[in-house]
Amino acid sequence: MRFEVPQFIEIEDKIFGPLTWKQFVYVAGGAGVAAVLFFFTPFIVFLILGLPVAAFTFILSFYPVNNRPFSIFLEAAVRYFKGTKLYLWRKRGSGVYSQQQAEEATAPVYMPPNDTGHIASLSRRLEMKAIQKENI
Repeated sequence: MRFEVPQFIEIEDKIFGPLTWKQFVYVAGGAGVAAVLFFFTPFIVFLILGLPVAAFTFILSFYPVNNRPFSIFLEAAVRYFKGTKLYLWRKRGSGVYSQQQAEEATAPVYMPPNDTGHIASLSRRLEMKAIQKENI
């Protein structure tokens, strides 16, 4: 039996004409606030408060930031400005190397030319050094 794997699962379904559910809720909420302002306040108050509400509604509904909905950007911005901004660096370990460790890190490894026996022993010595460092 064959099953079809759904494609484009990150694209929201269009429910109300060309609008997704979220877009419809944002537009309906903005229109409701604008209607209340229009009918219950003087016209100048409607213009002063209604235009920012309409702009915010439009931005929430249709303006993507970095190909993501504006609501996600707005949530991240609020979380950033509301959160703490004090970052502390906690030093782990002493951070001071001994002379022996410095010499081991910078010591050149001699490799004789064209001799496979020496390459095998060199490889083994390097593996042993790595194992010893892991155990420390």
